[in-house]
Amino acid sequence: MRIKGITVSWLVLILGWAPQVVAQMPAVSGDICAGELGAKVDAIANRPEFSRSRWGILIQPLSSTTILYSRDAQKYFIPASNVKLLTTAAALQKLGANFRIRTSVYSGENGNLYIAGRGDPSITETQLKSLASQLKQRGINRVNDLIGDDSYFQGNAVNPNWEWEDAQAGYGAPINSLMFNQNAIELILSPQAIGQPLKVTFAQPKLTNQWQIQNNSVTVGQNESEFVQVGRDFDRPAIRVSGQLKAGAESESAYVAVINPANNFLQHFQQALAAEGIAVKQALLASSYRNFTQELATVESPPMAELVKETNRESNNVYAEVLLRLLGKFTGNMPGPQEDTIEVGLKELKTALTQLGVNPNSYILVDGSGLSRHNLISPEALVQTLRLMANSPTASFYRASLAVAGESGTLKNRFITPNRVILQAKTGTLSGVSALSGYVEVPNYEPLVFSIIVNQSDLSAPKVRSAIDEIVLLLNRLRRC
Repeated sequence: MRIKGITVSWLVLILGWAPQVVAQMPAVSGDICAGELGAKVDAIANRPEFSRSRWGILIQPLSSTTILYSRDAQKYFIPASNVKLLTTAAALQKLGANFRIRTSVYSGENGNLYIAGRGDPSITETQLKSLASQLKQRGINRVNDLIGDDSYFQGNAVNPNWEWEDAQAGYGAPINSLMFNQNAIELILSPQAIGQPLKVTFAQPKLTNQWQIQNNSVTVGQNESEFVQVGRDFDRPAIRVSGQLKAGAESESAYVAVINPANNFLQHFQQALAAEGIAVKQALLASSYRNFTQELATVESPPMAELVKETNRESNNVYAEVLLRLLGKFTGNMPGPQEDTIEVGLKELKTALTQLGVNPNSYILVDGSGLSRHNLISPEALVQTLRLMANSPTASFYRASLAVAGESGTLKNRFITPNRVILQAKTGTLSGVSALSGYVEVPNYEPLVFSIIVNQSDLSAPKVRSAIDEIVLLLNRLRRC
């Protein structure tokens, strides 16, 4: 989920990115020889503040398997959102850059309509209005039963390996076949006078009467810190808001996951139909899959190349989890009707990467986004994936999906330095975990591929990221000697 502004304290720790203050990094001059690199990287990783942390690093030329630097590169680390590098590589390999997700409305008996979702995470009011308009053009003015088919993805909507608080947040929203607005609800938090609670409004005003707000937030003075925390109950529509913003500050957005995503989709589609003058007697979910025939209306997602770009560049967990499940739907072996699409997707991901040439024993995944701490990846697996994808038919789409240092996505506010760093990479952040893996174009050397992962850190994420960035800046100074 693309989250704007200030986020909850635990949100900062478990997204693949965190809002960052733009830091002007000092200019670093003086080239270094490749033979000097090891000692200089060690000098950073061996600092006393990292004595209890684990570093996993692998740095190689993009064109060969020559090792410029390696530190526990074959060992497992918790990778956070670097998992997305594997998920998106497998999706491009298996489904192709032009693959699109189709959502269809079919005719039924007795004036009924069926809407079949296939997990498109990009659906908003725009797409629902398009479907309603297409139906209106076909002369449909009344629907007896609007029936939602939410059966395309089977199994758990929320990965059982995630922490409970992740499932409350928009970035950890449930993944199902009929999705609307990434299955998240946007709240707008606005400071008022000092001492007053923050004003909480819904981006979609129609939701105001459907949710109870428990507001324990406060507006504070200019010398106070700012933070907000938003969560929700699992068994009832109640949202909890706490934290503080400064008086006069801009409003901030926060997101919580919906409770019943398929019903939420149907409710919004029914509203779109009503806006077109199409009356719906009742809306309900299908109890089982049906083999549909006549398609009356359809919308399609952006192509896979764009879905992958949203996944990697913005570290979008919802998109990543959809891609994993899509892998599970397009398998050579037809899954059983009750087989969990996540499990099938994980098998297909490993098959696709093994065919690419990635060592299947170099990683263990349980999700597609990296939210779970049960994921284990070696720096070797990430570097292998990056190098092999650079020589694949979808290389340009894969590389273009990565954030660009100082310019876009989760790297927009990193590597702000007079000596430009030409870097495309994927970030990763969990509490105690920081990761950065990608490609760097070195002015006086050859292109490099690297993976840097820090685990078991008791330092703040910005301090660890700063040390990782120092290593990347070293790479930028390499020259042939």
